[in-house]
Amino acid sequence: MYGTLRGALSARETGLDIDTYTATAEGRIESVDRTIRITEIAVNYSISIVSGKREDAERAVRVHAGGCPAYQSVKDAIDITWTADIEERAE
Repeated sequence: MYGTLRGALSARETGLDIDTYTATAEGRIESVDRTIRITEIAVNYSISIVSGKREDAERAVRVHAGGCPAYQSVKDAIDITWTADIEERAE
């Protein structure tokens, strides 16, 4: 998802600062039918973009999972959510 979002932000010419672009993830592991499995993952992105591109960045965050092979592969087995802290900066 990290790489897919990076591509979406770049395609929208948001001026993504790749040096400060990060993601953190927290997961929940549970026993399901006597097997331990990952049931939830929450991802938070930290994004710095040029001023005036917030709407484009927010849209990229909303839709990036639709084009992400990893998300599409596990979405029916793991509940994945995401949020983003978006900072705008002068060019």
